[in-house]
Amino acid sequence: MRTSTAARVGQYAALLAYLVFLAFPFLWLISTAFKPPRELASLHPTWIPEDPTLDNFRQAFDEQPLLHAALNSLVAALGAAVIAVVIATPTAYVMARHRGRLARVATGWVVVSQAFPFVLLIIPLFLVLKNLRMIDSVPGLVMVYVVWSLPFALWMLAGYVRAVPAELEEAAAVDGAGRLRTLVSVTAPLLAPGIVATALFAFITAWNEFFFALVLLKTPEKQTLPVVLTHFVGAEGVADLGPLAAAAFLATLPSLVVFALIQRRITGGMLAGAVKS
Repeated sequence: MRTSTAARVGQYAALLAYLVFLAFPFLWLISTAFKPPRELASLHPTWIPEDPTLDNFRQAFDEQPLLHAALNSLVAALGAAVIAVVIATPTAYVMARHRGRLARVATGWVVVSQAFPFVLLIIPLFLVLKNLRMIDSVPGLVMVYVVWSLPFALWMLAGYVRAVPAELEEAAAVDGAGRLRTLVSVTAPLLAPGIVATALFAFITAWNEFFFALVLLKTPEKQTLPVVLTHFVGAEGVADLGPLAAAAFLATLPSLVVFALIQRRITGGMLAGAVKS
């Protein structure tokens, strides 16, 4: 009994330490965003700003077009998430339900594609987009994000499809429902948590992505928020720390808001009790 209690205490302590480790950069970012230049240059930094100010936020908006860049990032992230889910959902269903040689090859491609580094892909992608005349365009960037997130989205959704009991579809077929009606009325509602989780993954991946946006977008009016954040760093590598922290803090808010709004949909208990064994 004592061993069990000690193990549980150790688990909670490890979890708390991990949460602190994850939260430390974000909390320090918030603290930095509200510090005046005098405190930022202090040799003895403090957690809580002694004289909090909003000047960093005003300066950040004055120096860079953050709202326009955020709109570009939002369009790219939403477009990539929607298109990836629309393509991945039926494809993942086929991969999960029809386990033939083609499905195994597709699964192997999904796994192998995740090992490709960005640098290896950027030149072929650049040439393809150049031939399509989609260089320096947000739609071209959306296409790249869809291609990049689609393999993991397929793998993720295929796992959710396998978790849906085939008996439910068979029961619907016995009741006279066709394949399309079964997919729309039976399978799709049970896949809602997986679809939401996949869309969230694709959205956050596209929202935070930097390398592809840096290489493919050259016009300042089309650049995304991660690229614009680099403009707070001078030519000599000296960062304007206060405005940079303020802009970075604002850039993290959409991902947190989206996750907070839909996190209740991400649950694994929707199938509990659906089928009695």
